[in-house]
Amino acid sequence: MIAAVHGVCFGGALQIAGGADIRVVAPDARLAVMEMKWGIVPDMGGFALWRGCVRDDVLRELTYTNREFSGEEALAMGFATLVDADPLARALAMARDIARRSPTAIRAAKSLFNRSADLPLDDILAAESFEQARLLGSRNQLEAVMSQAEKRAAVFVDP
Repeated sequence: MIAAVHGVCFGGALQIAGGADIRVVAPDARLAVMEMKWGIVPDMGGFALWRGCVRDDVLRELTYTNREFSGEEALAMGFATLVDADPLARALAMARDIARRSPTAIRAAKSLFNRSADLPLDDILAAESFEQARLLGSRNQLEAVMSQAEKRAAVFVDP
């Protein structure tokens, strides 16, 4: 999932954006961890989603103060992946590019990303090996190789 963020992205909206794989944010977007202003805490998975992206002390400061920050600041802090003046166009172009990849490889990579944050190194390496063995020689993997060799667009199956 790719989030395109522009305008105001406060509170729950920031947590929803945090659930995306990639976040493209307008430089002048206004973002804030707003919950404390209303006497509550982020509760839609924000802490889990931001873990590993945003430094703990930065997240604490933003949570405790509700300070607004820009898209440019969001990139520096880890809330954004990319900054673009037209986040929707950039997100759509990226989505089209990703859609040209093997759907089975994309799913395998996403699964590895989703699991690896909480696994010990040995388990990560085993999971990578398992996914690789499953992909190597598959119809989509062979199509990826052949389409590159033949300089044509790949035609993948989506099982």
